[in-house]
Amino acid sequence: MAQSGKAASVSARKKEAEASAAFKRQFLIRMIIVLAGGTFLDGYILGIVGPVSAKMTAELGISAFWEGLIAAGALFGILLGSPLGGWAGDKFGRKPLFMLDMGLFVVASLMQFFVTSPAQLLIVRLMMGVAIGAEYSVGWPLLSEFSPSRMRGRLMGLTLIAWYAGFMAAFVVGYLLNQYTDLGWRTILGSSTFIAVALFIGRFGMPESPRWLWSKGRKKEAREIAHRYLESAAEVADMEKETVHATGSFKKLFSRQYWRATVFVSMFFFCVVTPYFAIATFADSVLQTFGLGGGLAGGVGLSAVALAGSIATVVLIDKIGRRVLTVPPQWIITLILAVLGLWADAPGAVVLGLFLAFSFFNAGCGSLTCIYPGEVFPTEIRGMGTGFAAAFSRIGAGMGTFLMPWAMSNLGPSITILIAAGIAAVGAAISQWLAPETKGKSLSETASGFSH
Repeated sequence: MAQSGKAASVSARKKEAEASAAFKRQFLIRMIIVLAGGTFLDGYILGIVGPVSAKMTAELGISAFWEGLIAAGALFGILLGSPLGGWAGDKFGRKPLFMLDMGLFVVASLMQFFVTSPAQLLIVRLMMGVAIGAEYSVGWPLLSEFSPSRMRGRLMGLTLIAWYAGFMAAFVVGYLLNQYTDLGWRTILGSSTFIAVALFIGRFGMPESPRWLWSKGRKKEAREIAHRYLESAAEVADMEKETVHATGSFKKLFSRQYWRATVFVSMFFFCVVTPYFAIATFADSVLQTFGLGGGLAGGVGLSAVALAGSIATVVLIDKIGRRVLTVPPQWIITLILAVLGLWADAPGAVVLGLFLAFSFFNAGCGSLTCIYPGEVFPTEIRGMGTGFAAAFSRIGAGMGTFLMPWAMSNLGPSITILIAAGIAAVGAAISQWLAPETKGKSLSETASGFSH
């Protein structure tokens, strides 16, 4: 009887452990869905503008200046929302901002149905950008703080796959609705509201980050959440290495310990997204300028190849590491853009092939822009560091999107693409110098890498 009771006890403990492991897996899947949904939305609201820009421009009497400004509006909103959200997330916690930013997005997205002037549309898209900026600065740190070290790169990379999927889905949805239905451009732009509402509902009941709680000295709450949601005892032990009552500030981003991390993630982010946003947002007109057919096939082709590049990085990142997927692709991008800029009369097939190759490699190394910030900063400034990098990158993305129509008209495609090649070269050089290898390391290890 004693042996039977002992066997039953062991069996019960085994079932409890299995149930706990299953619960943790389910939670992680849910978190990835609601976080990847946020980046999907970002890609969606940026990609949906291109297909309806002609109708929107005609009805509202939008000039080339306002067209570029509205297209870049969400990007400039991110410029404000990212550092503000990062500061608030580090000060008040990840959970409140996680709900607040999506609530703001729902409201702003809904307002798109009712705009009647270019100025109103710009304001609405600025608000959406603020919400997305806050999402970056709280979502990526939150996912990094819950992800197991062994698969953190893959899980965080999924959010960039979602971004490219969102951009491509928006282009397809916008194009089809614009061409084959009588829906107005306001309704097509406002379609993002349905996604935002679903994500907002899906976020109810999500826990606070245990690492953030620990850094604020709330040890009991941190341990309870950590044991309930983190994958292993090793992850919990790593959390307990965090500095308790640590205070963060923007000044710390430029301290002796972390200025290299700040310079690297900010410049890397800036130089990867600036050429992409400029080219992808106006993919249709860019391809036509180079003598190629635009339309659905051209825009979707660039986005589909970009999605493939992001998927390739996510598959490989926890196997071969970060640096090899960061540095060489940027030099390849520089070369591709230089050839496009210098070979003005290249055959159409060559131009298309080069643009597709650019999309693949840019998206591949671009996936690291959501991974590195969550790894190289400590918990007390992880939100601010991520927010600052995202905001800095959107200066370039916003300028590129805003100036692209003007540059193509006034400087010509060759000079415009050569400028993009120069920006890519700067990013490659900085990454060659500063990009760390963080594969398989715990967050306490990755965050201390730049501090020595």
